[in-house]
Amino acid sequence: MFTFLIGIGGAISIAIAVIVLIYLATRFTIVTQANRFIVERLGGYFVTWDVGIHFLVPFIDRVKMKVSIKEQVVDFDPQPVITKDNVTMQIDTVVFFQITDPKLYTYGVNFPIKAIENLTATTLRNIIGDLELDESLTSRDVINERMRTILDEATDPWGIKINRVELKNIIPPKDIREAMEKQMRAEREKRQSILIAEGNKRSAILNAEGEREARILRADAEKQTRILEAEGQANAILKVQDATARGIEMIKKAGADEAFLRLEAYKAMEKVADGQATKLIIPSDMQGMVGLASTLAEAFDTKPPKITMPKEKKQPTKTDK
Repeated sequence: MFTFLIGIGGAISIAIAVIVLIYLATRFTIVTQANRFIVERLGGYFVTWDVGIHFLVPFIDRVKMKVSIKEQVVDFDPQPVITKDNVTMQIDTVVFFQITDPKLYTYGVNFPIKAIENLTATTLRNIIGDLELDESLTSRDVINERMRTILDEATDPWGIKINRVELKNIIPPKDIREAMEKQMRAEREKRQSILIAEGNKRSAILNAEGEREARILRADAEKQTRILEAEGQANAILKVQDATARGIEMIKKAGADEAFLRLEAYKAMEKVADGQATKLIIPSDMQGMVGLASTLAEAFDTKPPKITMPKEKKQPTKTDK
């Protein structure tokens, strides 16, 4: 019996030892990258654990909060704001922040995200309240930078670094949106009319320049043509005159007699008649060539022209006197 009791007590001891070991094993904690653990001992801040393996003393230490030090993004709902000229708009913001001090983040403020949201809304109202509607719509970069500076200073005691603040949407009232749409439509139509007018103007200028250049080219072509024609005629005349001069020179050198000259004169008369004349008057010194003219007329099968000989003047005699 005693032996049996000893066996039972040993089994219980072993079981208790196993349970204690398992419990102690669970007290080991591994902190991963980009995380920090806030550890309290006996209810007060003890230490901030970095990356690695750590041991919590049983019944004394506990992990108060696990903090991520990565950059985080919070998108807040639209907030009503009033501009300097009493226009109510809805503006929603996006805040990019990072926890730089886990201890301050844990003990600095309750509900840090809610605190940032409220701080963002009040800061936005203060900034927009100093601007008119047009300035609010066109000064996003200025508003973003002012909000980032103010929020960053206000969240330093909370261990939070504000990296960026962006205005996501700016929603004016319906009547303001309609008026803005009409204005933009009118502006677009104006730009379209200006572009069309400039295009027509440019087209007219190009057409005029093209027509002017075409006229200049045509005038130059006609000028060159006339110059070439005149040069050709001048060269032809010079060649004819040169040939005539050479012919006369050759005739002089050959010592042509009177018969040859008469024959040449008749050839000239033949060209004058050209088979169309019905009556010719030739000098008396060419009368001997009439027979030759008839022969040529028969050869060319043309009607010989009627040739009228000039009458010789009768010398007055004593009887006539």
